[in-house]
Amino acid sequence: MVNKSGRCIATVIILLSVLLTSCGEKKKNTANTVPPADSLKSAILGLDKQISGDVSNADLYHSRARLYLLDHQFDPALRDINKAISLSPKTPSFYITLSDIFLLMGRPDNCRDALLKAVELDPGNNEAILKLAKLNLIIKDYKMTFEYVRKALDIDKTNPRAYFIRAIALLESHDTVRAVADLQTAVDQDQGYYDAYIQLGKVFSLRNNILAVDYLKNALRLKPESKEALYMLGMFYQENEQYEKATDTYMQLEKADSAFKEAPYNIGYINLVYLKDFSKAVTWFSKALGCDPGYIEAYYNRGLAYEYMGEFEKSYKDYKRTLELHVNYQKAIDGLNRLDKKMGRK
Repeated sequence: MVNKSGRCIATVIILLSVLLTSCGEKKKNTANTVPPADSLKSAILGLDKQISGDVSNADLYHSRARLYLLDHQFDPALRDINKAISLSPKTPSFYITLSDIFLLMGRPDNCRDALLKAVELDPGNNEAILKLAKLNLIIKDYKMTFEYVRKALDIDKTNPRAYFIRAIALLESHDTVRAVADLQTAVDQDQGYYDAYIQLGKVFSLRNNILAVDYLKNALRLKPESKEALYMLGMFYQENEQYEKATDTYMQLEKADSAFKEAPYNIGYINLVYLKDFSKAVTWFSKALGCDPGYIEAYYNRGLAYEYMGEFEKSYKDYKRTLELHVNYQKAIDGLNRLDKKMGRK
């Protein structure tokens, strides 16, 4: 039997999602909401009109640059922020926006230069220092990540983003104990810090510690339809033999995203392996195949469920389809060999 979903819990380090927060503003670390494309276009058009009537207003160019950035129009964003800087070269927030643009354009050296300029203009700018910490985290320079986090905490001890960044660097450096301490400090300081709850949920899930449930439920309190939180919670329940809770959680996940194939697949797996309800297993594996007609593991496990039910022809077809999708898939080959014997073909 194959449960390839297994513990494939993606590490949720949403570094870029916090790049577009307002400069210097303390805010809760909930996910950023990007306006719909039509709203962005309308807002940009509105700024076009304002700029045409006030061509020397640096703030207007800055505002339009950030809208272009949200819309992933990097070239016009770069033109606007450079215009803003030319009009007001000593405004730190403009260089922070410039750094955001460079980072998303894949130009980390330029990003660093822009942030260093912001810090030169305003040595106590927590936003710029945190972005330098994140930049060094992205390029895996942990020594400098820790140094910039230290500087940020010297400026403001109540600094949940600083603790979060350091926690991720510690996790990547395999120092889980200190990382957990920083993540817990982050959520103590900001009880709306979704990303920190997710990371704590992941760490405690890997430890098979029941605290994972509390942290993931806190994440779901903030984002009730979070696919990553629901999936991790479902996996925790599944791996701790709480199959009813696991199934309920996966059903919530399927409701949140009907295309999330792992949700019906895992329900099928629970019914196949643990509950021995092969008919339900077939139903759920079929739903998974509706999400992804090339889902090899779902074909194989549905074939296995059919085999256990004695529906050998259907089982045979699923094993054959598995091999069409994955040549030399040994478990499917073994399944066909078993069926040949059961059906008297050999």
